[in-house]
Amino acid sequence: MARVLALVKVYPSGADVDLSRLVEEVRSRLPRGYEITRHEEEPIAFGLKALRLYVLIPEDEEGGTSRLEEVLRGVEGVDEVEVEAVHRISEF
Repeated sequence: MARVLALVKVYPSGADVDLSRLVEEVRSRLPRGYEITRHEEEPIAFGLKALRLYVLIPEDEEGGTSRLEEVLRGVEGVDEVEVEAVHRISEF
């Protein structure tokens, strides 16, 4: 069975948001079958950094990335969510 890899950029509500804590909070709220495989910080401007998350989603998930986006927007400290790319990944 294949899975879907979503690359999502998460913009924090301010420069004072702890991105490490934010990753752990997101990880704890992800639905069953979702998995953060990698995360990176990306400088934006004036000390503000965005968080890039690489999230595996079950292929049969209805609605594509909408459930993931909803979860991310519900995390305190998240201001905006942007899906940058979605890829189908086959398991081998």
